[in-house]
Amino acid sequence: MLLEFHILQNHSPANLNRDDMGAPKSCFFGGAQRARISSQCLKRSIRRSDCFERALEEAKVPLGTRTRKLPALVGQQVEKMLLDNGVEAELAAQLREVAEDKASGFGNEKGNEQKRSEGKDPRTAQTMFLTDNDIAAVAQVIGAKALEIAQEKPDKAVKEFEKVKAKELQDTKELREWRPVTVDVALFGRMVTSPAFQDVEASMQVAHALSTHRVEMEFDYFTAVDDLSKSEGHDEMGADMLGDVEFNSACFYKYFSLHVDGLLENLDGSKEVAQTVIPAFLEAALVTTPSGKQNTFAAHNLPSAVLVEARPHPQPVSYANAFEKPIRGGQDGLVTESVKALVSHVEKVNRIYEPETVSRFWMSLDGEDAPEGVEVVGSLKALKEKVRELLG
Repeated sequence: MLLEFHILQNHSPANLNRDDMGAPKSCFFGGAQRARISSQCLKRSIRRSDCFERALEEAKVPLGTRTRKLPALVGQQVEKMLLDNGVEAELAAQLREVAEDKASGFGNEKGNEQKRSEGKDPRTAQTMFLTDNDIAAVAQVIGAKALEIAQEKPDKAVKEFEKVKAKELQDTKELREWRPVTVDVALFGRMVTSPAFQDVEASMQVAHALSTHRVEMEFDYFTAVDDLSKSEGHDEMGADMLGDVEFNSACFYKYFSLHVDGLLENLDGSKEVAQTVIPAFLEAALVTTPSGKQNTFAAHNLPSAVLVEARPHPQPVSYANAFEKPIRGGQDGLVTESVKALVSHVEKVNRIYEPETVSRFWMSLDGEDAPEGVEVVGSLKALKEKVRELLG
């Protein structure tokens, strides 16, 4: 089954997702400049959102960690293993450092260890999406080798351990075996070059959010004045600092496509976990906003309309072309006109192509007419329950 989420969300002035120049990301679509939020930004804001983490924590469903700090995480566990097995504290600490160097080689296929910078712990060459199982497995392999050397040659343990190659460790049979993945890895997938970790095909496809209308970038010119500039006889004129920040205001169309069977496969067939994860993801997608420049703009605006469609086969359908012709606000306003355009396009696509669906649900703030044949749902709680029932 395929679950698709179509969301219309209007944001007040904001700079939610910046490019390399600090400007709001944009693109051309339908021959007009549009505001854009990248799929990477959307995915991170959802998986790291408080509501998503809280829902999974309450259900005792673990999440993964995206990091280059594998060496430090492994080092802690290796040192504990050595101490628990009677290795002297001083030697254990020395072997921990070597273990961290070895773990830094797990970020690439050749096992090349990364240089330890002065005052900084070593890091892997690439950022990796890791689970607690992954970290524990790496620590077990490296720690077992360190312990073996410490017990056989305690006087030369550090030098002997330094001779061990990271590639030799990451190629061990124990690390090549399949390990369960966390729900965020199961949703968004991962690709790593090290043979110690399995690639995971993402079950969730996320589109870049696009504004339904043409946008013009604007600039906020700002100044900062010293609070003490006029105190104790001082009478300084002007600002201590000035600058500008680029922003826009846009109504975004967001699209998420979830291959439920792919998610279940990644989760080793656990339907119970999927019934927790998918409604939690839906809520996070609706109530979470990217954090870019939010202390400056506070553009925390909830969606105006949501369409959820369940299809029996993995044949995704985006409705982004509803906005190929930029929407103009008109008398009814930009959001209302965007909703009308979406509804009209959905009805056309379904009338002409007749894509097979299992269920379709619609939720809107202002009670706008739903597309023909779509069940209207009155609250987020009810929508989440409808989605959960589909997975039953």
